[in-house]
Amino acid sequence: MTTTLTLLWVLLVAGYVIYQRVPLLMSTLMLFGAMLIGALFGHLPWPLWLLFAAVALPLNLIELRRHYLSRPLFTLYKSIMPEMSRTEKEAIEAGTTWWEAELFAGNPNWKKLHSVPVNTLTAEEQAFLDGPVETVCRMVDDWEVTHQRADLSPEVWQYLKDNKFFAMIIKKQYGGLEFSAYAQSCVLQKLCGASAVLASTVGVPNSLGPGELLQHYGTEAQKDHYLPRLALGKEIPCFALTSPEAGSDAGAIPDIGVVCKGEWEGKEVLGMRLTWNKRYITLAPIATVLGLAFKLRDPDHLLGDEEELGITCALIPTHIKGVEIGRRHFPLNVPFQNGPTRGKEVFVPLDFIIGGPAMAGQGWRMLVECLSVGRGITLPSNSTGGVKMLALATGAYSRIRRQFKLPIGKMEGIEEPLARIGGNAYIMGAAADLTVAGIDLGEKPSVISAIVKYHLTDRAQKCVIDAMDIHGGKAICMGPNNYLARAYQGSPIAITVEGANILTRSMIIYGQGAIRCHPYVLAEMLAAGHPDAEQGLKDFDQALFRHVGFAISNKLRSFWLGLTGARFAKAPFKDETRRYYQQLSRLSANLAFLSDVAMGTLGGELKRKERISARLGDVLSQLYLVSAALKRFNDEGRLKEDLPLLHWSVQDALYKAQLAIDELLRNFPNRWLGLALRLVVLPLGRDMQKPCDKLDSQVARLLQSPNATRSRLAQGQYLTREEGNPFGLLEQALDDVLAAEPLFDKVCKAAGVRRPFMALDQVADEGVAAGVLTQAEAEQLRRAEQGRLRTINVDDFEPSALAADKTLYQSASLHHAA
Repeated sequence: MTTTLTLLWVLLVAGYVIYQRVPLLMSTLMLFGAMLIGALFGHLPWPLWLLFAAVALPLNLIELRRHYLSRPLFTLYKSIMPEMSRTEKEAIEAGTTWWEAELFAGNPNWKKLHSVPVNTLTAEEQAFLDGPVETVCRMVDDWEVTHQRADLSPEVWQYLKDNKFFAMIIKKQYGGLEFSAYAQSCVLQKLCGASAVLASTVGVPNSLGPGELLQHYGTEAQKDHYLPRLALGKEIPCFALTSPEAGSDAGAIPDIGVVCKGEWEGKEVLGMRLTWNKRYITLAPIATVLGLAFKLRDPDHLLGDEEELGITCALIPTHIKGVEIGRRHFPLNVPFQNGPTRGKEVFVPLDFIIGGPAMAGQGWRMLVECLSVGRGITLPSNSTGGVKMLALATGAYSRIRRQFKLPIGKMEGIEEPLARIGGNAYIMGAAADLTVAGIDLGEKPSVISAIVKYHLTDRAQKCVIDAMDIHGGKAICMGPNNYLARAYQGSPIAITVEGANILTRSMIIYGQGAIRCHPYVLAEMLAAGHPDAEQGLKDFDQALFRHVGFAISNKLRSFWLGLTGARFAKAPFKDETRRYYQQLSRLSANLAFLSDVAMGTLGGELKRKERISARLGDVLSQLYLVSAALKRFNDEGRLKEDLPLLHWSVQDALYKAQLAIDELLRNFPNRWLGLALRLVVLPLGRDMQKPCDKLDSQVARLLQSPNATRSRLAQGQYLTREEGNPFGLLEQALDDVLAAEPLFDKVCKAAGVRRPFMALDQVADEGVAAGVLTQAEAEQLRRAEQGRLRTINVDDFEPSALAADKTLYQSASLHHAA
């Protein structure tokens, strides 16, 4: 071989070991072997041998590497590593990492994804959905709830208690239902189709609240007392975390508890004197037991040497003197029970701390771990259930409503937003299902829960806006027959609660993900804080050099996969989904590489560069959503008829991921580094495209007529065709209109005139008179006309009915009359 060929051979072997992430010692031996072969069969310049020895020997001689390389780097690292607050440290250490760590690793293991068990319901869970859930949906009139009562009816409240809707998470030994996370998600999705107030009311006690905290951290006495009462509905719980001064920054709560002695039930006991002022607390106005988060201080050292014990959680019965349950908040015309609570110098025993005195100061970790579970179920499920119903309702409406003598759903201007609703319904359902599957496996995925909380509530808000646009006048006139307006009004609630979406995106997803999901960063940080300096150095040395190899590998993988469009990347299937798996692998390598560059060049400044953090978080989030969609397609049998939904949702998410990378590189603090990174990550430019017009049309058509794909999209929703269920009646109207169309055409043909598709009852009479329709066919047209009119008409009211204050209305009426 010539010198050029020999060098090329060595470079190919070096590239292979880097790309495949071969361990250091094996890489060294393989590269040495390649050089030896090159020297035997060609010419290898001797400086290359010197370079190889200068790099390979220090790296492989561990003690030498640790002393001369790692030690000075370890000292430098500790000096520049940003200080981490206690709450930040507890948040990072809480919970678990799962599939998101694979996506951060630059080379996802698809077998791991597809080995996650398919979600299933037990017979008991299915019976609950078919029985009590169906019944309570039937009992709720959302117009009555939101406009007339501003609350659920007493009968609904009692039914929820009697049937243990508030006890889905409570174990059977305490009288609860002990449902899986998947079952809880299914229940909430179905309830949301009937009423957002109903779904929120049921969701909160089964999410972040006393029940969840007690089961994980409570003492046996606390569990035995409270859990059976919660299961039976004898206690209504709420959890008070946020306050006027601390919303998304819950760690900044100003509420205080001071350890002291005081009198309790006639005896002097060791306890706490609590002062709090909380806002936005769901179920607070009717709660009988208050979960309270506060900062506990021990100035007299009654518990030990530490004075500032930290955030603590306690259970406070609301009947205790000094506990004030305030009046109600009014959240955007979706009046679930929500309000403030206050207390000043309220004395309670230390035994009221969840888990007892031993858990004093452990509240933040408790909250973060429990929130990672609850936040992964409640709001994502409610959002998903709402969008499923939007997809069916908007598809049906688009097929029934006609303008310019054709269904509006056939207009390209309608197809575009309708496709967005359908595609989002598919990927949101997939993400919700994958997340609860992880929770049911025992994971507490804090990063994933932040992803689905943000992205599913955000997509739901955008979908309801699209649905409003399509429905037009039908959607803007409030009344019992308007099934969209409350969702439109209330969508900012989900955006705001459990961590505002703006901060979830810009700080939490990547802020936690970069440390928790990266295979080596957390290990390096823990090594830097290790109390034994020598052990810390050993741990740092091991993590550091694996990290270096990881970064080099991802740089090479990013360039190669970008240059080839990832066409040679491995994929578990060779069908139409193959390219999606390959592009996921490419974007995963991009994310890992860009993360290392951002952390390496910005260091602690990355915490303050929120838009960089947000864009990297967007990439991670979209990769998770695509993974979920691919798993859903596989779990549902890889059905060809479902491909339009899969194609639309995956292409949309991949495009958004690459767009986030492009925006990151355009706005990188060091412009020249951003340009250099672009050559590595996007060597051929952006090549992922949004869904095309043809695909939009395919998805839109799927939503406008009954078919198996459409039924799978809305599986488990409340679609019973009965009075009081506008979605069920809309489905019936769709069937009736589709059945009426050929009968309508028959009459028009017989009459020799093409008339507008309206007044179908008159068409029925004409068809019978002309002898072209049977009485049964005429009745079908009449039913279709009733459903059509019910679908397109809107409510109207007596003027006095619209005034909340009748006295002011009467005064205004007299003025107008005068």
